[in-house]
Amino acid sequence: MSYQEILSYLFGLQKFGIKFGLSNITHLLELLGNPHCSLKSVHIAGTNGKGSTSVTLASIIQEAGYRVGLYTSPHLINFNERIRINGKEIDEERVVQLTEKLRSKIQDSRFNEELSKITFFEFTTAMALLYFAEEGVDIAVMETGMGGRLDATNVIKPLVSVITNVSIEHREFLGDTLEAIAHEKAGIIKDRAPVVTGLEQSSALLVIENICKEKQAPLYKLGADFSFHKKGTDRFYYRGIKESLDDLMLNLRGSHQFYNASLAIAVMELLRERGFSIHKDAIYNGLRNVSWPGRLETVSKDPWIILDGAHNPAGAEVLAKAISEELKFDRLFLIMGIMADKEIGAIISPLAPLAHEVILSRPRYERASSAEGLLPVAMKHNSNSVAFEDLREAIGYTRSKAGNSDLIIISGSLFTVGEARAIILN
Repeated sequence: MSYQEILSYLFGLQKFGIKFGLSNITHLLELLGNPHCSLKSVHIAGTNGKGSTSVTLASIIQEAGYRVGLYTSPHLINFNERIRINGKEIDEERVVQLTEKLRSKIQDSRFNEELSKITFFEFTTAMALLYFAEEGVDIAVMETGMGGRLDATNVIKPLVSVITNVSIEHREFLGDTLEAIAHEKAGIIKDRAPVVTGLEQSSALLVIENICKEKQAPLYKLGADFSFHKKGTDRFYYRGIKESLDDLMLNLRGSHQFYNASLAIAVMELLRERGFSIHKDAIYNGLRNVSWPGRLETVSKDPWIILDGAHNPAGAEVLAKAISEELKFDRLFLIMGIMADKEIGAIISPLAPLAHEVILSRPRYERASSAEGLLPVAMKHNSNSVAFEDLREAIGYTRSKAGNSDLIIISGSLFTVGEARAIILN
């Protein structure tokens, strides 16, 4: 099969939706010889920041001379972005080979009927784990898809687990309370394996603490066991579990990225105790060289255009804070496209009042809300709002209105950001 035919097959698996549980992934990995059992790994869950924490940690470990597998989701433009080794995306030929291997194993197995409805995320998680094992990576950094306890990635037994933070999201899958969601995220905690978290004192943190006690898993908390202090817009000081580092420069924009980077450094400290030799220069270089597209990413300077995939209320609040405190401009033009199953009002409300004009649009994705559907919500917070169903048209309209000293921000969903990035960067 060609690469495009393989992609059609993979994306066709999305028709089976989101399926919580480890039965499918466990059976598929068994057919593949349980490649995950040979992998050393770090497992990262959380409502926001888990992707940034994952890529920052991977950058640091790579700079120390190790081969690092990185599994993240969703992708912005190309499927290959989800699976990387030392920053290099899996190539198309390997995606074809691995997909055909997995499909063949399923068809010839006693699990054929059960796995005939395997989900997109289950299949791609198995693909990533097999790829990392075959390539002999020194460590795999695995980001959860949703939740943790029943997430397909939760078949691994990590050296360190990370729970970045917890806020209300995906109520229909994770629960209606912070405590319920924290319980799902905490499902990645394994017996005696240390846990790093950015959670502050809250009912959610109490859930994490109790599960760590049950599993005898040491817990390291940001603000208590390690901390950071800003030193300008791109530098910070890290007071660590055992080591402190000054004048660290981070190549990710936004104060919240110091938070994520500190979690990554804390994990690095714990990996040292488990045999990894990570010298100080690797930390400095890893932070300086890390790249994470679509997160406060400048993709144009004339006019100034920033992409940020704030796709939930907590992410929208973080973006609003960055706009108010860190970005300097005359007028803000805000382009937003949001998935229909998200908390649309809570995503729009922190951002729309900051804009001179709000431009609603829709990425080409079946779960996306129509622009016209978003318009009444935006109008409640900014009467200067318009709607364009086509994202390319929305970007063209906005570019024609923005001056040299203005700022365009495109946000609301990583699907919106990914499509916009492809349009703007051709």
